[in-house]
Amino acid sequence: MMTTSQIITKYGEPGPENQVLMPLPYPMVIAWDKAKTTSRMQCHKLLVPNFTRVFTQILEKYGLDNIRALGIDLFGGSYNFRKMRGGNEWSRHSWGIAIDLDPERNPLKASKKTAQFAKPSYKPMIEIFYANGFIGLGPEKDYDWMHFEARS
Repeated sequence: MMTTSQIITKYGEPGPENQVLMPLPYPMVIAWDKAKTTSRMQCHKLLVPNFTRVFTQILEKYGLDNIRALGIDLFGGSYNFRKMRGGNEWSRHSWGIAIDLDPERNPLKASKKTAQFAKPSYKPMIEIFYANGFIGLGPEKDYDWMHFEARS
């Protein structure tokens, strides 16, 4: 995982300056308002190709019906200019280099025993994130299984 200084060197200062809206290859359900969907997400302009590959490959691997059944389409947020919970450092979301998926079933304090994404059916999704330059806090630190961020 990158340090804050490494992130600043690669992606610049946190904030809206480098953010773009990118189209998603399938609609995502807003996790905190499941009556709403989005067909795009905000992220750092340098990561548009990576995020696009991730979601295109997830769609190819699972198909839309399985994505929906597994909750992979539950969008928990990407760009959000804020400090880390309980800390003074900027959240990785402040650069638009991270995304949260299905936060309800993969909460911050979930472990491999309780997180939905720790189940075998999600292994291909996690491998797709890793193959496209991301890292997951769940597989790496066994908490915050919803969170995937740029690895470098």
